[in-house]
Amino acid sequence: MAPGSQRSLARVTEIGRVATRHGFGYLLERRRAVDGEADGDRGRRLREMLDELGPTFVKFGQLLSTRPDIVPPDMIVELRKLQDDVRPFPIEEVERVVREELGIGIEQAFVSFDERPIAAASIGQVHRATLPNGEDVVVKVQRPTAPRQIESDLRLMASVARVVRERVRQLDFVDAGELVDEFARSIRQELDYQQEARNAEAFRRNFADNERVAVPRVWWRYTTNRLLTLERLEGTHVRDLDLAAWDDVERRDLAFRLTDAWMTMIFRHAFFHGDPHPANILHLDDGRLGLVDFGLAGRLTDEDMSRLTRLFVDAATENVSALPRRLSDLGVRYPREREDELRSRLEELYYRYYGSRLSEIDPIEAIREGLDLIYTMNLRLPTRFVILDKALATLGSVAVEVYPDFNVFEVAKPYARQLVAERLSPRRLALRTRREAQELGEIALDMPRQAHAVLAELADGELLVKISNPGVDDLSHHLDVAVNRIAVALVILGGLVGSSLIGVLAKSGPHVIGLHLLSVVGFVISGAFGLWLMWGVVRSGRL
Repeated sequence: MAPGSQRSLARVTEIGRVATRHGFGYLLERRRAVDGEADGDRGRRLREMLDELGPTFVKFGQLLSTRPDIVPPDMIVELRKLQDDVRPFPIEEVERVVREELGIGIEQAFVSFDERPIAAASIGQVHRATLPNGEDVVVKVQRPTAPRQIESDLRLMASVARVVRERVRQLDFVDAGELVDEFARSIRQELDYQQEARNAEAFRRNFADNERVAVPRVWWRYTTNRLLTLERLEGTHVRDLDLAAWDDVERRDLAFRLTDAWMTMIFRHAFFHGDPHPANILHLDDGRLGLVDFGLAGRLTDEDMSRLTRLFVDAATENVSALPRRLSDLGVRYPREREDELRSRLEELYYRYYGSRLSEIDPIEAIREGLDLIYTMNLRLPTRFVILDKALATLGSVAVEVYPDFNVFEVAKPYARQLVAERLSPRRLALRTRREAQELGEIALDMPRQAHAVLAELADGELLVKISNPGVDDLSHHLDVAVNRIAVALVILGGLVGSSLIGVLAKSGPHVIGLHLLSVVGFVISGAFGLWLMWGVVRSGRL
């Protein structure tokens, strides 16, 4: 066996052992959990299991925390506690990356460079440094082994996903392969530090005139795919603030400024920081908020904002029956046969809070109920709204931690009102009418050409109609497997009968243990095929 295959097998064995130790062994045994196995503690056990499996699985858990459509709310709460903290890599490797990326050593690129990182994660770590022009900066250096390790883990996770899809019936509702593919796209983007630099540049432009928020400048001369150099912001991370020493007025003001910054990003810029974790926000010495870590960002299109406006208007006017259609317009997918159930659940959730003062609503509980609705109804969310959901949930938790009596909705209300006013202004409506008229005109002009093309294909006998039915595809696959097994069984039967006839009728020729040699060979080959067939049946889990 090749060394790579041996390492993969060892890793799969380790994953199985860790899963069993944390109470998820029943998944590997293809059975349902018994009482006590799927209890309310499963979220914590899942988080601890991923944490033990290492950085790549921690990041996978962080992705799962953004998927309320497939992960139960209790697990999401725990998975959002995962932190990507690992042991720093040595300064010698940092020097090698800097030299490979910039073509010069650390001594030539920087006047000073702290050997001890101020933060370390699975993909890179951050060092303080000073540029030759005297500017204080932070330098994010990618781990030399990160791309290779991540690709190795992704291949392993793809293999595990195939096993889950084939053998773990409890997770049939999850497309494990698609989930791993989504994770692969996400983590490969994180490997591109220039993309993070472009995000930082966009945030800096958006907040250029804002006196409350600071975004560090990107030093492009010292930035590459594996190296990111940003202006150093002097302050204290929100997670490290001694809030017990602050009075209520100061804590409420900080919570307000945090929320206001994200509401500005969402409702005014339509481009928002996707991870408002307290480790990614600084309280600067001059009182401003400083933003860092721009690897995860979300963008809302102009059409998204218009559709959100229509959703707000229907909610404000108690047009609850239209909410499923508004959600569908936003790209939310749900089983059509459950639309009435979704409408009923939305009405129940809506009227639970309708008429209440915002100060009476617990935003964390409201978000949790929303997550529960998404999961139980098996709603499919577009990626941009998954990121938005994660950002709002994290922001709500941070704001309440800073000031327990704070209500995120109080800050969001004027922004939502302004958004509705802007989107329904005469000027905006006129622009929308003109755009839609142009689109309808283009469709009308294009229809004769499309009709002619269809008729031409029909006349030539080239018109193809494709019908996709996953159930039929699965049935076809199972039939193929069954037919193949029957064919192998017939070959085995033929070999056994033929060998028996030779053993009975053949009197001359070589004999082994009293049987003709050809008969023995036939029995051995048939037996080998039989064992192979039984092994395939046992592996499939269907006896």
